[in-house]
Amino acid sequence: MENQEILDVFIVGGGPIGLACGIECEKAGLHYIIVEKGVLTNSLFNYPLNMTFFSTSEKLEMGGIPFMSIAHKPTRTEALEYYRRVAKTWKLKIRLYEEVQKLRKEEGLFKIKTSKGEYVSKNIILATGFYDLPNLMHVPGEDLPKVTHYYKEPWPYIGQKILVVGGGNSAVDVALETWRKGAEVTMVLKDEGVDPNVKYWVKPDIENRIKEGSIKAYTHSLVKEIREKEVVIQTPDGEVTIENDFVLAMTGYVPNFALLDQLGVQLSLDEKRQPCYDQTNQESNVPGVYLAGVVCGGLNTREFFIENSIVHAEHIVKHIMGKTA
Repeated sequence: MENQEILDVFIVGGGPIGLACGIECEKAGLHYIIVEKGVLTNSLFNYPLNMTFFSTSEKLEMGGIPFMSIAHKPTRTEALEYYRRVAKTWKLKIRLYEEVQKLRKEEGLFKIKTSKGEYVSKNIILATGFYDLPNLMHVPGEDLPKVTHYYKEPWPYIGQKILVVGGGNSAVDVALETWRKGAEVTMVLKDEGVDPNVKYWVKPDIENRIKEGSIKAYTHSLVKEIREKEVVIQTPDGEVTIENDFVLAMTGYVPNFALLDQLGVQLSLDEKRQPCYDQTNQESNVPGVYLAGVVCGGLNTREFFIENSIVHAEHIVKHIMGKTA
């Protein structure tokens, strides 16, 4: 790799925040690439087909390109099209279906090995999001084919007995949508009810469905075991075994801690496992390693969103440019 070109910035992750970082690099004239292990904006692609964003379209805009949506809040399809146009308009240097495998710092430079090649860079921006790594339940049977941590649409579950694990926005959307298409829905909630932060226009709907018994809910409960045709639930009153065809585990997702560990990024010792970084410029405890987007929150994935993380890109590139000024 002696004669290999040296990048100014290597961006890990081709989601909205990774694209925002690419735009700032373009503006500054930096030599960079964005590497994404899946499709463009892979996290958004994995969202449910009929999902509507919590944020308004104008708050998701970047690069001076207007985000036009039919309704006030855009859909998944509208977002995928918008960010495709952002990447095309800015001619961002993106390499898709290329997974980062190893990262290390050597003599002040970063050596990167991916599934398709090797790179050398002065700086790295980790904009990896968290939607690609499910928060596993770690129970027997979780690896059965009937168990999924991703949900696309309700049609496969018509007339089926399904168990929805979790009480957040994703779980509530899945429970309501599949129930309305004819599934027999049971929810397992670890607390008294659904998450208090569930979208305000959806929360009364799910609470009324549970109250009337249309959707069965076990509160203060956990999944203990998943079997071929049954699920065992640990409830305050003891174990309950129910018939089951599919388990939709909407238990959240976790950041890619493996990449942080490879680079030596320190994590907080509390339950959040939040990476160490300077909030004024997003640089981690490892000089030249920057964090952008939801990865900054560690396991606290509700603190950062697209709309409040776009600014990370500007802060990072400004700091990088300041080093060479």
